[in-house]
Amino acid sequence: MTQPTQKLHALVQLLALVGAASLMPCAQAQSTDASAPAAISVYAAGSLRDALSRIASDYQERTGQKVALTFGASGLLRERLEKGEAAQVFASADTDHPQRLAAAGAWAAPVVFVRNALCALTSDKVQAEPSTLLSVLLRPDVRVGTSTPKTDPSGDYTWALFAKAENVQPGAFKTLDAKALKLTGAADSPKPPAGRLFYAWSMDEGQADVFLTYCTNAVSAQAEVPRLKVVQIPATLQVSAAYALTVSKTAPPAAIQFARSLTEPAAQAVFQRFGFGSP
Repeated sequence: MTQPTQKLHALVQLLALVGAASLMPCAQAQSTDASAPAAISVYAAGSLRDALSRIASDYQERTGQKVALTFGASGLLRERLEKGEAAQVFASADTDHPQRLAAAGAWAAPVVFVRNALCALTSDKVQAEPSTLLSVLLRPDVRVGTSTPKTDPSGDYTWALFAKAENVQPGAFKTLDAKALKLTGAADSPKPPAGRLFYAWSMDEGQADVFLTYCTNAVSAQAEVPRLKVVQIPATLQVSAAYALTVSKTAPPAAIQFARSLTEPAAQAVFQRFGFGSP
């Protein structure tokens, strides 16, 4: 089955959860009661914050349907959902966490809706370019910040990068695994002050010399702290990040409609403006 066919098949599965009701326009799917419709609860990866907040705002303005967004590390959000927290849509920075929910039976098969990539966010005191990045990361005096594997896909992608580094330079994985500073993505990770982006704040505070994170995060951090630099990961080390969404099998039609809208041209255009790639 080709990728477009797989995507179409998964979307059909999403829509089938609510039958014909999901095919109605959003306004029709809402209650005819005079009171405002209940907000759709969406749990989403923290790296989606800027783009998804804009999309949800546009969606509410267009349809009148409120969307309540909760952001965090995808693995931690998945654990909260497994413990019974009530959300109708889950947008993860990987495919594994939504697939684990689907395998348990209460959520639909996930659909990849955007893609991302890793970049290196560096201090202005670090001189690096794609061709020299690995040697810089391996230097004993360079502190490498990462997210936390298993609870945050960004950490998992970073360790996959470390594995690729081993193929380029034997011994690199052991060095990088030992020196990586897991500064975010865990339940007890420090939070930035109100109004600040974590990666900009962390680098501004000097917590790391190089931070391996999503390119979208790196670009946003540089916009907040212009002296930071964004270095592209060379092809030999690059790891693609596929973001997938799923919906609860008890989700109302309005939630299905919103989930479907994230794959449509209007939302995809917003994602691309914020640096995400197409599915």
